[in-house]
Amino acid sequence: MKNILMIATGGTIASKNNGAGLTPALTSKELLSCVPEIAEVCRVKTVQPFNLDSTNLSPAHWLEIARLIEENYQKYDGFVVTHGTDTMAYTAAALSYLVQNSGKPVVLTGSQKSAFLRDTDARKNLADAFAYCADDGASGVHIVFDGNVILGTRAKKTHTHSYNAFTSVDYPNTAIMREGKPFYYIPQPHGGEPKFYHELNTNVFVLKMIPGLRADIFDYLETHAEGLIIESFGSGGLPDYGDGEFFKRLKAFLAMGKTVVFTTQVEREGSSLSTYEVGRRILECGRVLEARCMTLEATVAKLMWILSFAKGEEIERLFYSPIAADIF
Repeated sequence: MKNILMIATGGTIASKNNGAGLTPALTSKELLSCVPEIAEVCRVKTVQPFNLDSTNLSPAHWLEIARLIEENYQKYDGFVVTHGTDTMAYTAAALSYLVQNSGKPVVLTGSQKSAFLRDTDARKNLADAFAYCADDGASGVHIVFDGNVILGTRAKKTHTHSYNAFTSVDYPNTAIMREGKPFYYIPQPHGGEPKFYHELNTNVFVLKMIPGLRADIFDYLETHAEGLIIESFGSGGLPDYGDGEFFKRLKAFLAMGKTVVFTTQVEREGSSLSTYEVGRRILECGRVLEARCMTLEATVAKLMWILSFAKGEEIERLFYSPIAADIF
């Protein structure tokens, strides 16, 4: 029987209504007691570094979770992280870069309704998460939710209330859970030694383009962002409202040694800057990166990871190097 460490961080799964709305209140041991059958699958120890609504989680919390996994890596066969759904995809992506090449599973799960309620998805999600984590075929960072096993770099929350909260974007599910067992679509690698990272550069800004946005937003960006992710329209482009100002400001921003990544607001099929003139003009402004089919969550986390240690051309090389099937 395998030994699993449960890292409880809060979220809806651990929430009670305190009169002012749902807020995390259940402890890790209380959560575990909701699903006693887990004891038939694996041995579990629990830690609770914090108990927060995931809206309140920051990159510092991602680093704390990664630190707990690293400190306990040799003691346990896998790790289950209970987490709020709102930023779970960001945490899953971040852990994919902070804990690379893990032959042991790191599984994130949560629920759309509190485990405190009678009618909840929490118990099934917890049972599935531990069953997957204890399986011999499991490895790497995944979200297990509503019977789906989704790679950490490909997950996105696409429903706010329904039990099928998460979708694997432009990539198949790794597996599905049926009657407490995973059925694999994509076998997971188990070789090699894990590599842990301990820093993130949080000076990353996401600029979502909207019609009529003014280019003087760069006045702020030039002094507050080392890395800029621009969520552009469609396949990718910048608007020209008759003055070409966005292209001038982008060129100046790049000349300052800043890193710019273009992605798209469209959920699926990714960006392609070379398709339209409004995209090709971007390529003439200097060296920009393109997220292609990466999720926004993975793009943010990867850029924070890269900028914490890399400079110059190394940034581009690392960004386009696939990690956990994040880009292709």
